[in-house]
Amino acid sequence: MQTFDAVLCDLDGVLRRFDHDRQREIEQRYGLPVLATAFTPELMEPAILGRTTSAQWLDAIAVALGGHDDAVRATEEFADVDFWVDEQVADLLTRARTRMPLVLVTNAMDNLDDHLAQLQLTDFADAVVSSAVVGVAKPDPRIYEIAAAAAGAAPDRCLFIDDRPANVTAAQALGMTGIHYRDLDDLAVLRE
Repeated sequence: MQTFDAVLCDLDGVLRRFDHDRQREIEQRYGLPVLATAFTPELMEPAILGRTTSAQWLDAIAVALGGHDDAVRATEEFADVDFWVDEQVADLLTRARTRMPLVLVTNAMDNLDDHLAQLQLTDFADAVVSSAVVGVAKPDPRIYEIAAAAAGAAPDRCLFIDDRPANVTAAQALGMTGIHYRDLDDLAVLRE
C-alpha cells in the first residue's frame, strides 16, 4: 500500500459535477457554441487568473457569441446550469482527510467562495488553492507547489487527483503521484 502525506484534489470534474445535458440543450436550442466559446483561452484565462471577474467573463461570452439577445439569454442560462457535489467522491476524500491534509486545487474564478458555500463545502478541505487568488493556473508547476506548501507536504509525498491528463502530467513532473480521474474506481487508493 502506498502512503502519502497529503491529498491534492481538483474540484470541477472530480468533486463537483455540472448538468452537461442541460448545457447541450441550451446550445441546441439557441444554435450557439456556448461551451466552446466560454472555454477558449482568450476568454477563460483572464478569469481563472483573477484578472477579470466571473461577470466580465460572462459578458465576454455573450459578446463573442454575437452580442444579440439570444447570445445574452444563452449565456445567462449557461451561467445558471445546476451543479452539485459527487457524494461518493466527497465520502472518499472525507475519509482520506482523517489521515492526512486535503487541499482543493482548482482553476476557478472570483465566485469560488460563493460556489463552495452553495455546495456546503466551505470547511470541506484543509485549504483551497484557487487560481484566481494565487494568479497561476494548472498546469503551471507553481500552483502545485503552492498546494503542497498549503498541505505542509513535500511534492513527492502528495497524491494529486484531476480529471485532465495534462494537469496530472504536470503534477507528476514535480514528483507527485498522479491520478487521472474518470470514475470512482480511479480513487481506489483512497480506500486503503
